[in-house]
Amino acid sequence: MYAIIQTGGKQYKVEAGQAVYVEKLDVEAGEQVTFSDVLLVGGEGETKIGAPVLDGASVVGTVEKQGREKKVVTYKYKPKKHSHQKKGHRQPYTKVVIDTINA
Repeated sequence: MYAIIQTGGKQYKVEAGQAVYVEKLDVEAGEQVTFSDVLLVGGEGETKIGAPVLDGASVVGTVEKQGREKKVVTYKYKPKKHSHQKKGHRQPYTKVVIDTINA
C-alpha cells in the first residue's frame, strides 16, 4: 500500500517502512508526526483519489533525525569591476520513517 502526501509545498510517494527526507518540521527526534494532507492512496487493488485531499486519511511517521543538507555555494563575478560575491546555503531537513497509512 502506498500514499501520496503533501508537506512543505512538495508531494511525496510513501510506503510503510520507508524513510523520507522532507522540509524541516518543528518536531523533536523520536516523536510521531501525522500527515493529514493525503492526496492519493493506492495498492491492494483499490485506489482512492482525493479532490484535493482525502477525508479521514492520514499517514503516521516517526521523526528519526533533524539535519542539514550539503552546502551549495553560489559565486557571482563581474569581470573588470573588482566585484565578486560568494555565498553558501545549507537547507534544513527532517528524516521521517513512515509507520502506517490510514485510508
